[in-house]
Amino acid sequence: MQPNSIELFDTSLRDGGQTAGIHFSTEDKVRIANRLAEFGIPWIEGGWPGASPKDDAFFERMRERCWQRSKLVAFGSTARPGGTVADDAGLHLLLESGADALCIFGKAWRRHVTEALAISMEANLELIRRSVALLAARTPVVMFDAEHFFDGYRADADYALQVLRAAVEGGASRLILCDTNGGSLPQEIVTITRAVCAAFPDRIIGIHAHNDSELAVANSLMAVEGGARHIQGTVNGIGERCGNANLISIIANLALKTDYDCGISREQLAQLAPLSRFVNEMANRLPWQHQPFVGRNAFAHKGGIHVSAIRKSSALYEHIDPALVGNSQRILVSDQAGKSNVISKLAAMTIDTGLDADRPEAVNRVVQRIKQMEAQGFAYEGADGSFKLLLLKAGGKFVSHFELDGFRVIDQKQGHEGESQAEATVRVRVGAAKAHTASLGIGPIHAIDNALRLALGRFYPQLEAMRLIDFKVRVLSTREATRAGVRVLIESSDGSHNWGTVGVGCDVIDASYQALRDAIEYKLNIDAVPCA
Repeated sequence: MQPNSIELFDTSLRDGGQTAGIHFSTEDKVRIANRLAEFGIPWIEGGWPGASPKDDAFFERMRERCWQRSKLVAFGSTARPGGTVADDAGLHLLLESGADALCIFGKAWRRHVTEALAISMEANLELIRRSVALLAARTPVVMFDAEHFFDGYRADADYALQVLRAAVEGGASRLILCDTNGGSLPQEIVTITRAVCAAFPDRIIGIHAHNDSELAVANSLMAVEGGARHIQGTVNGIGERCGNANLISIIANLALKTDYDCGISREQLAQLAPLSRFVNEMANRLPWQHQPFVGRNAFAHKGGIHVSAIRKSSALYEHIDPALVGNSQRILVSDQAGKSNVISKLAAMTIDTGLDADRPEAVNRVVQRIKQMEAQGFAYEGADGSFKLLLLKAGGKFVSHFELDGFRVIDQKQGHEGESQAEATVRVRVGAAKAHTASLGIGPIHAIDNALRLALGRFYPQLEAMRLIDFKVRVLSTREATRAGVRVLIESSDGSHNWGTVGVGCDVIDASYQALRDAIEYKLNIDAVPCA
C-alpha cells in the first residue's frame, strides 16, 4: 500500500441500515451493493450473517456477484463469553458467508468489558486474540473494529493498546479505531491515531467515526492526518442516532483538496451526486437539499451580490466546480435578488421572453415585481415554472390559453371515520368557446385538477401527458391560527422535465388553484401551443 493511499470502506448496508426509519429489503441491499461496486468502493460491508433472515438472504444472493475491484465484507463480533471460541456459532457463520473479508468488533474500553460483558480484562483480550486467529486461519483478510477505542484510550491508554495488540497477535491485518459514541474532538483523534500508528507500524490503521458531535467527517480526515489509511463510513452519513461519517463528503474532500489517493478517478467522482440520490431512493428518504457537495442547494445562489460575482467567476463564491461531483450551479430568485439573478436566469432560458438583458430598466421592473410578490408570500426558489411565466408576462410573450369563469367545490364527510368525498364544478372560457364540467376527486384539489383537465382536454390534448408529482402547503404565519395565509407549491411533470409553480392566499383551495393554473399555462407556453 502506497504511503498516500487511502482505503474506503462502506458500511451503508450494515451500520447505515440501523438508521431510524430506514428499512432495506434484501433486494434494496443487493442493488445498493452492486451500485457501490460499480462506483468503485473497495470494501463493501454487507451485514451480519445470522443477525436476520434478510442478511442471510443477502449473502446468499451475493455469492453470484461479479465485481471486478470491490470486495464483500461480512461483519460480526468476537466469540460470546462463556463458550469456546472454536465452537462459536457466530464466527462459523462469518466463515460460511462467502464474503471476501471479515470484520469483527471487540471491546476496547475497560468499562464496557467489566459492565457490558461482565468479564475480566484478560478474558476480553483472550476472546479477541482467539476469535481473530480462528477467522484469520481461513480468511485472507480479517479486520478488527476496536469498539469505543477513543473513549477507552482516554480512560486507560495502556489497556486500549493491549486490545489492539491482541488482535494483531490473532492475525488482524487492519486495526479500526472506532469513535462509537461520536463524542471525540478532531485534535484528540489526530493525537491518538498518531500514537497508535507509531505503536503498530506494520498494520493498516483505520477510523470508524460516528456523528453525534457533528464531527464525523472532520474526525475521519484528521485521523488520516494522524496516519490512518483506512476510512469507514456510509453514503449520505446514514447510521444510528446522528449517523456515521459521510463518505460522500470524505471522498470529495480527499480527491479534490488533498494529495491523498482514495482510488476514485475524476470520472468516478462525477458520479457522487447520482450515487447519493440512488441510496436516498433505496432508503425511501428525502434528500437533504443542503448536503455539502451533492445537495440541490449546495451551489445555489440567492443574494444579488453573490450572483453578480459568480457571473464573473464562479470561484468567487464556490469552493469547487460543482460538475466535478456531478452537481450543478443554481441561481435562485427571491426578495434578496438583484439584476444579476434575473440576467442569469434569462441567459439559461431556451425560450424568448421578450426581455433584453441589455435593457436594465426592464430587468429592474422584473426585480421589483418579484419583491412585491414575495412580500405577499410568494416564493420562486422552488417554483421555476411560475417565475418563467412572470418573465414571459413582463416581456409581453405570455399567451393566455384559458379564462376562469368560476369554480365550486363540495367536500362531504359522514362520521369521524368516514372517508371524505369531493366534487368540483369548473366553468372556463377558451377563446369564444365555453366549457362547464364537474368531476369527483380524492379531496378538493384533486377534484379541481380533474375538472380542469376535463374542461381543457378537448382544446389542448398536450395536457394528457402532464401529471402532478408533488404538493406542499406551508402556513405563512402561525399568529392567525386557522385564518393564516398559506403558500402552495406544486411540482408537475410531462415525463420529459419537471417544473414547480406557486400560489398564495388565505384560502388553501384558491392558492392551490393558482398553482394548478400556472402549471397548466407553463406547459402550454413552453410547448408554444397557440391559443385554441
